[in-house]
Amino acid sequence: MKGYKNVLLALSLTLAVGFAGTTFLVADETKDQGDAAPPAQPVATTPSLLDYLGDTKVISIEPVRQMFSHRSHVVEYKLACSDCHTDIFERKWGAARDKGDYTHADAFDQGRYCGVCHNGEAAFATVGEDNCMRCHDSSMSAPDTIYFQKPVRTVVFEHKGHVDMGLKCGDCHMQLFDYRVGAAEEQPEEFIMQALYDGKYCGACHNGEAAFASDTRCTTCHIGVRGDVRRLARAADKNKQNAQ
Repeated sequence: MKGYKNVLLALSLTLAVGFAGTTFLVADETKDQGDAAPPAQPVATTPSLLDYLGDTKVISIEPVRQMFSHRSHVVEYKLACSDCHTDIFERKWGAARDKGDYTHADAFDQGRYCGVCHNGEAAFATVGEDNCMRCHDSSMSAPDTIYFQKPVRTVVFEHKGHVDMGLKCGDCHMQLFDYRVGAAEEQPEEFIMQALYDGKYCGACHNGEAAFASDTRCTTCHIGVRGDVRRLARAADKNKQNAQ
């Protein structure tokens, strides 16, 4: 019995010392925190115009892929919304494209849409090879030859040859072909000979009147393996020139 009381007394003393130690530790910690500098409070900031606008690029896919940056026009050049809307552009996405005249020849070069300012005086002109990269991220230079691989391999189209005949870009683009190489091949179920016979694609001219009919002189365009050999050889020459 006496031994049991001794154990209880020892346990009580241990707990008392533990509580006392904890109290001292908490007090020291509180003191240390009190001496330390208070945490910095976040400073309220007003969003800038740049933050509000973000990177507001308008990417147009039709009639041809191009980029317009609201950010640069509004932030860098200080244009107001009313400078362009609604006299030049409607405030509706795709409205200019839907009108069917949103092209260089029909609009820009005539001082409409982007051409109101991009006339070579107020801003860089919409014509000239040096300016193409600014919006199109491409020199927009036409390939000499196009080799179609779908739906039939290999069909050759001499682009330069047609240009040298006096054809203008607007004679084929956008009514017959997109400006983008490979666009027609993305719809192989439509880009077929029957479409040409119906007056679409090449068939608009190759109807037996303006040019030889598309159901004659097949090997003029369908040159198969010979076309592939020529395509690969020209690609190799181009790569060699770029490497020099």
